[in-house]
This record gives sequence, C-alpha cells and structure tokens, in this order.
Amino acid sequence: MLTFACKKIDLEDIVRCSFDLNKTEYKVMMYLLKHSRRKYRVTEVAKGISLTRTSVQKAIKRLVDRGLVIRFQKNLPGGGYTYVYQIEDKKRIMQRMKDIVTSWYHNVIKAIDTF
Repeated sequence: MLTFACKKIDLEDIVRCSFDLNKTEYKVMMYLLKHSRRKYRVTEVAKGISLTRTSVQKAIKRLVDRGLVIRFQKNLPGGGYTYVYQIEDKKRIMQRMKDIVTSWYHNVIKAIDTF
C-alpha cells in the first residue's frame, strides 16, 4: 500500500486507474497473470474465478482492446476454430504502468507550478 498525502493507494487502485479497469476486468487480468504460462478459453477463466462466461467474455474483450491480453485463434481438428487468451508480457504491462504514472507525475508538477 502506498500513501499519498492523506490517502492510501493500493496497487490494485494504480492498476485499475492506469488502464481504466472495472473490478471484473481487474479480477480476470490478475487470474491470467497468475496463470500466465498457458492460454485459456473464456469458459476456463470463468470457471477459475467463479464468474459467468458472459461477464468474463466482456472483460476479456476490453482487456484485449487495452493491449493487456492477447487473443489467439486455435483451429479445431474437425474444422472451425475457437479463441484462446493469454496475458501480455508482465514486464511490458509494468513498463506501461510506469509510463502512465510518470506522465501523471509530470502533469501534477505542472499543475503545482501554476498554483
């Protein structure tokens, strides 16, 4: 936990704020980070975190749109395909967060300078 002036800020708050994530999206992201060595179908993630498939599907779509999750097409033996998902490289996510926080810091300094 971090403290800024009179407010304590959890790392979860920083992650969620950095990428504009709701609680479900954050929960899905953390699940995928914890299990980052493989690719998952939406139904597997939903079962793993006890949420509906629809909720997880919406969350994953937004995570893909934000560049936090990568979507892969898996061709099925009898024809057709399914999608599987994997979290983006953790180091890349961390660097993006650092860049966002650094930008915020510089904006705060500018605002203070105009005070």
